[in-house]
Amino acid sequence: MVSLPIEERLAFQGSMLRLLAERSTEADVRRVMETDAGYDPDVWKALAEIGAVGLLVDPEYGGAGAGPLELELVMEAVGAALLCSPLLTSGVLAAGLLQALGDAEANARLLPGIADGSRIATAALTGSAGTWTPDGVAVRARADGEAWGLEGQASFVTHGQIADVLLVAAVEADGISVFEVDPTAGGVAVKPLPVFDHTLRLAQISFEAAPARLVGKQHAGWNAVEEALGLARVALAGEQAGGGRRVLEFTVDYAKNRIQFGRSIGSYQAIKHMAADLLVESESATSAARHAAAQLAAGAPDAKSAVELAAFACADAFVKICADAIQMHGGIAFTWNHPAHLYLRRARADAQLFGAPAFHRERYVAELEAAHG
Repeated sequence: MVSLPIEERLAFQGSMLRLLAERSTEADVRRVMETDAGYDPDVWKALAEIGAVGLLVDPEYGGAGAGPLELELVMEAVGAALLCSPLLTSGVLAAGLLQALGDAEANARLLPGIADGSRIATAALTGSAGTWTPDGVAVRARADGEAWGLEGQASFVTHGQIADVLLVAAVEADGISVFEVDPTAGGVAVKPLPVFDHTLRLAQISFEAAPARLVGKQHAGWNAVEEALGLARVALAGEQAGGGRRVLEFTVDYAKNRIQFGRSIGSYQAIKHMAADLLVESESATSAARHAAAQLAAGAPDAKSAVELAAFACADAFVKICADAIQMHGGIAFTWNHPAHLYLRRARADAQLFGAPAFHRERYVAELEAAHG
């Protein structure tokens, strides 16, 4: 992965913003989030055509070969538009995991389809505890000669219902490895999970002697998982920063135009203070997300701590901005017809995805302690 020149980076973000302005309006979001698939195949095709789906995929396999800096900017646009798609799932987490595993045969077979959007892949990495740690892996792998079989259950699998390929972290004799599984194979059962945020699809996947193919080196799976999760957390932080900024924008517009007692409500001191606080939250989230992306792209020594900081700071900021924005709107924002609650649902769901804020705070402190003795 390489970073594009700033001009190309901004041009690509501009293409993304234009596409989402046309194809991911509030009406589109409300329509698509209630479909069984949870995404619009035509929009997915358009995202692939401009290179967003294969953004992180090496050019050898039909992708753009870009890195965290480009990813973060793209995801800011995704968050602002509340895009319903498996972009984070397939284009970031699954693609990042495959490339981190370094299996040339699997990459040649799977990545071109992921990059052009014809294949949707997902990663099943944690059990029902949702810890996103090695201890939380609840699937076990057993070897039978040259073949492998999986037993157990993975949960909180993003877009598991629509995935063509499952990349499953499983415990075997001497560690954790990653396996490729066909979701239509015998012994695989995919169950949709109830979701608070209707723009996101989650699934529980059960395995009973499910046939599997080892991807990458045996016992080296979790290091690759952590690398892929680092990219996914930067992407999620960008989404949260972009979503928070958009909510602040339409809330400030409302405060300027809503007249009460002969004055715009934005002229009242209490509203001014709340808006100022939310501006600090929004700018801080954007700074944290972009800093994490820059450190990860540079391979900096503090990249892990920067990612952990962004993971909890952006999650907390997005939730606060959305919750306070609803208060600033008054009763209208509690209605189903107003978009504020859609962003609040996304914010609360994102805050738990790939680890809750408390989890990332602990890891951030641990990274600081390790760095400073």
